[in-house]
Amino acid sequence: MSKIADNLLQDWRSQALKIETEVGRAVIGQPDTVRLINIALFARGHVLLEGDVGVGKTTVLRAFSRAIGGDFERVEGTVDLLPGDLIYHTYVDDQGRPRIDPGPLLRHGERLVTFFFNEINRARPQVQSLLLRAMAERTVSAFNREYRFPHMTVFADRNKIEREETFELASAARDRFMFELRMATPSDPAIRRALAFDPAFHDSDRLIETVPAGLLPWEQLNEIGAGIQASVRASEALEKYVLALWEATRNPLAAGIQIDNVDMRRLILAGASPRGVSALVRAARVVAWLAGRDYLVPDDIQAVFPSTMVHRVFFTPVYELRRAELADALVAQILERVPAP
Repeated sequence: MSKIADNLLQDWRSQALKIETEVGRAVIGQPDTVRLINIALFARGHVLLEGDVGVGKTTVLRAFSRAIGGDFERVEGTVDLLPGDLIYHTYVDDQGRPRIDPGPLLRHGERLVTFFFNEINRARPQVQSLLLRAMAERTVSAFNREYRFPHMTVFADRNKIEREETFELASAARDRFMFELRMATPSDPAIRRALAFDPAFHDSDRLIETVPAGLLPWEQLNEIGAGIQASVRASEALEKYVLALWEATRNPLAAGIQIDNVDMRRLILAGASPRGVSALVRAARVVAWLAGRDYLVPDDIQAVFPSTMVHRVFFTPVYELRRAELADALVAQILERVPAP
C-alpha cells in the first residue's frame, strides 16, 4: 500500500475504534458482540444474531447505524410476509386511488446501510430467498429495473424460543452470514443493576441519541474494506494453520478430536465451505488491522473462528438435534487440537 493509503487506513482505524467505544457506552455488557459487529462491518459481511427477547439486539444495531450514518431499515418476519412486501407497498391514497410505493428494501436507494430482518425464521423460505439474493449481490430487480444498495449490511435474528409457525434457515442461507453471534443477557451484577434501575437505559430512543452521528463517511466502507484486505498479509505458516483448521471442520477425527458420547465417524455431514473460510480470513484481517498490525497472527484467526464456523459445520441427522451443544464443543476442540504456528 502507498503511504497515502496507509495514512488513510490509520485514520479509519481510529474512527472504527471510536465507533466501538461509543456504541459500547450505549449498549453496556456486550463488548464481544459490539467488537464482532464492528469487525463484520469492515470485513463487509452480514451477521445473524441469536439471543433472548429484550437483550438489546435492535438497540445495538440502531446504535451502530447512527454512528456509521446512512439509512436504517427494519422488517418484522411474519408467517404471512410475502417476497413482494420487501419490494413494494400498496395502499389507497386520500383520493381513493390505489398507489404503489417502494418497499423497505428499495425506499432508501443507495443510502441503505443497515438492514435488520427481525425474526427471520418466521418468514417463509420464499422471503428468505429474496433476502439471500440481496445479501449476495446487493441488488434486487423490480419495476423493470435493477436497484442497487452497495453499502448495505444485513443483520437478522432468529426467534429461538417459539417454534410454531417458524421456518428454520437452510444450510445455504446460514452460510451467507459471516458471523452467527449469540447475544446473552449480561451476567455482571453491576451491569444488571444499571440496566434495571438506571433510567438512562430505559428509553432506547434517547439512549441512541447519545451516540455521535455519522462518525465516518459510510459511502467509502467498501473501498476501505478492500484496502484492509489488501494491506494485511499472511505468512506461509499462518496459511497452513488456516487450512489445517478448515480440514478439521471436515474430518475432525483425523485431527484427533473426540467429544464425549459422540461417534466422530458419524458426526459430520459437511464441514466449512470455501466461502466460510474466506469469511474467516477476511474477518481475521480486520482484527489485525484494529490491533494496528499489517500481518496476521494465530490470535487473529482464533478471535473470529467460533463466530465464523459455529453455523458452518453441519451434522448428520442423529446429531443435528444436539447442534447447540455439539457445535460449540467441536469448535473449541478444533482450536485446542490443531497446533498453531
